[in-house]
Amino acid sequence: QVQLVESGGGLVQAGGSLRLSCAASGRTFSILTMAWFRQAPGKEREFVARITCSDGMTHYADSVKGRFTISRDVAKNTVSLQMNSLKPEETAVYYCRAAVRLLVSRAEYEYDYWGQGTQVTVSS
Repeated sequence: QVQLVESGGGLVQAGGSLRLSCAASGRTFSILTMAWFRQAPGKEREFVARITCSDGMTHYADSVKGRFTISRDVAKNTVSLQMNSLKPEETAVYYCRAAVRLLVSRAEYEYDYWGQGTQVTVSS
């Protein structure tokens, strides 16, 4: 069981910056990757950034490369998303996701846990 709590959302002007945090608790040792997704009103949820917990390898959506940075703090079991040069179209609810490795009867599975989301509003 993994619990995820996002924080740091809010209102920011276009071109501004915001830093989101996701605190993980529970069986955090089993987390393979953590990622950020976002969902704007009337839109599908989309991938933003991902980090591999073991080695810190990162992957970003093309739309945020060079502007967003995902990072992890192993000691604190947290993952952050630094968002710079924000655009109005990036207004959305941002969700933290943890992909967890499960072992059941010698079979390995992957299961996703989701946080409750935090609202990010970028004004123009």
